[in-house]
Amino acid sequence: MVMQTRVLRAVEPAEIGSAAREATGLLRSGEVVALPTETVYGLACDALNADAAAKVFAAKERPSFDPLIVHVADASWIGTLSTVTGAAEALAVRLAGAFWPGPLTMVLPAKDLVPDLVRSGLPTVALRCSAHPVMAAVVRDIGRPLAAPSANRFGRISPVAAQDVIEELHGRIPLVLDGGPCRHGLESTIVAVEDGRLTLLRPGPVTTEELIRFAPVERAERGGAVSAPGMLESHYAPRTPLRLWPGHAPLPDDAAASGVLAFGAVGPGFAAVEVLPSDPAEAAPLFFAALRRLDASGVERIYAREIPESGLGMAIMDRLRRAAHG
Repeated sequence: MVMQTRVLRAVEPAEIGSAAREATGLLRSGEVVALPTETVYGLACDALNADAAAKVFAAKERPSFDPLIVHVADASWIGTLSTVTGAAEALAVRLAGAFWPGPLTMVLPAKDLVPDLVRSGLPTVALRCSAHPVMAAVVRDIGRPLAAPSANRFGRISPVAAQDVIEELHGRIPLVLDGGPCRHGLESTIVAVEDGRLTLLRPGPVTTEELIRFAPVERAERGGAVSAPGMLESHYAPRTPLRLWPGHAPLPDDAAASGVLAFGAVGPGFAAVEVLPSDPAEAAPLFFAALRRLDASGVERIYAREIPESGLGMAIMDRLRRAAHG
């Protein structure tokens, strides 16, 4: 039997309060709810309830080896959910002070309190404190951490608006809180925090240039073992095949049957065109929505023009490479 999915508006303060109470009631009963964050919409459950987490995996068709991000109310939860100590703990606290609430996820050694399913059997837990008023209100009201991966079918384009969630998960979840479009439009930066250094597992809105003020940053090699969400080689992908297109390359032979995602400008010749600003910081909030439009346009292939990998350009190129993999 298909579930009835309701949508509640949660933009004005009074709406947020009422919607948060509705969501909290469902979450306490072991259900899942789609909520906006400042990055993308997440599919939330009680992070300490393994049965509820199983519903997240089922709704998304997510493999059990891909761990979930756990959203907390503030930095005090680091000591509740993690065994981190010493210099690594001090670094985690400094990062939380600088970037929480915000789009930074820290991977830390986990306590057994965090269910094995949420961690996908790993000895670590990924922690984040969202700055979005809706997610913050729900986490505060329920008084427990929420596990919340992106609210889409596994491997597909991340949702940046409530309508994206409906297209992906209608009939699979009971409630979507519509908090409007997401501000950043790219998933959070993920770092593994160790003594005196950081490993960048997934680039995002908090850039390497910002992180190196706190500790040396190494970038994890692509294709390694999955140690955090969003690390699979194929991810964030449209149903339409996508290829990277160097900016200096000539027009592809199949351009007349293809779409293009460009940054700045692009010449004629493609069947469908989405042009984003050349500044990655301006392009990022529009990126996934443009990719969804191209995917729905009926073209046979999507070409994505490459951009320099500095600042948010690194995060955009990371998503494009994973979308093009295979």
